[in-house]
Amino acid sequence: MLRAMIALILTLSFLSTASAQSADAPDRSATGGAQTVEDIMLRQRGEVVENSFRSSATGDPDSAAGISNQLGTLGGTSDPELWRAVRFGSADTKASNNGPAAAVLIQDGGMSWLKFRAGPLATYGGGLLMGMIALLAAFFMYRGRIKIDGEKTGRKITRFKAIERFGHWLLSGSFILLGLTGLISLFGRKFLIPTFGHETFSFLAVGSKWVHNNVSWAFMLALAMIFVMWVAENIPHRSDINWLRKGGGIFSKGHPPAKKFNAGQKLIFWSVIVLGVSISVSGLSLLFPFELNMFAATFSKINATGISSLLGFGELREVLAPHEEMQYAQLWHAVVSFVLMAIILAHIYIGSIGMEGAYDAMGSGKVEEQWAREHHSIWVEEIMAEKGIAPAQAASVKAAPVAVSPKKVTAKKASPKKAAPKKAAPPAK
Repeated sequence: MLRAMIALILTLSFLSTASAQSADAPDRSATGGAQTVEDIMLRQRGEVVENSFRSSATGDPDSAAGISNQLGTLGGTSDPELWRAVRFGSADTKASNNGPAAAVLIQDGGMSWLKFRAGPLATYGGGLLMGMIALLAAFFMYRGRIKIDGEKTGRKITRFKAIERFGHWLLSGSFILLGLTGLISLFGRKFLIPTFGHETFSFLAVGSKWVHNNVSWAFMLALAMIFVMWVAENIPHRSDINWLRKGGGIFSKGHPPAKKFNAGQKLIFWSVIVLGVSISVSGLSLLFPFELNMFAATFSKINATGISSLLGFGELREVLAPHEEMQYAQLWHAVVSFVLMAIILAHIYIGSIGMEGAYDAMGSGKVEEQWAREHHSIWVEEIMAEKGIAPAQAASVKAAPVAVSPKKVTAKKASPKKAAPKKAAPPAK
């Protein structure tokens, strides 16, 4: 997972510097050092152009002719040179607005961001969700609902307290709302406008943005709650290895011993925490534009470790325009959200139609004792030990008590046998 994330963040850098370094500089002698037709065609195809030949061609004010002289230059800089300086960030510009992005007049990363958002992000993100749904449907047809194997006891064990269930439902409810409104923002123009028209989509888009921005606070609060409540019980345990080796009993009968959270649930927990925090941080940077810049600093640290060069991406750019920081934050926010949505789809399946008795844990908070023994036997033994029930006694309550019909049993009392009279001894002769 870590390597995949690193590769993803490197890919989101648009490969600008890497491609420029790996490409051979074209021969510009025929144009006097200016751009060639090949440069123009590369740009039109959306490919990276090596711009160092013109990024420094921004004029020479020191050699400018006097402004009072006839045909004097404008400070030694022509209009094309001035706009090149603006584009490549070397112009001495001033703005009446003191905002962090006010002095940025040109930044050409917007087209790359738009193409990635409308192309690979929408295609692979939507494909990931549809693929997960299809995979779960196929698994349900193959395995069916995972039933409770043993005989139900009718006894309940408290699995989650009310505060724990509140944190879980706050997190899940807010995440579902965030996911739906995020999908409307990403796919709305393509799918909703042709179906419902521009006015309806405008209403949905404005409402989705308001819901997304405000519900995000509930998501972050719930994320902190479940981390505090459950982190201690989600520390890896040696029983997790056996659980993973046997696939949790999902593909076969019988379930390996597990504590309160088995290895599968621990993977879900840490995925939600790590990916949820990443989504939250990138979301905060979008809620407060240009205030939380993360990617230039991240690229600098990646370059320092040498990971980017090792993976063949070259040196990543460490100077980004404020707009580029926002573009990277939006793409990262969406990519990580797609990954987490796919994971949560599998979690919802197991907790609802996929497994008998699983929903009760977050529904009423109490689960069938037999279900708990089959899926979390170590946890049940720990609970019994806390209640002072000996292991032998705990094992004896696995099966429901057998009822015996209260029939009257009558039996004749056996009369004691009378002792046979002793024969008199014969008289002595």
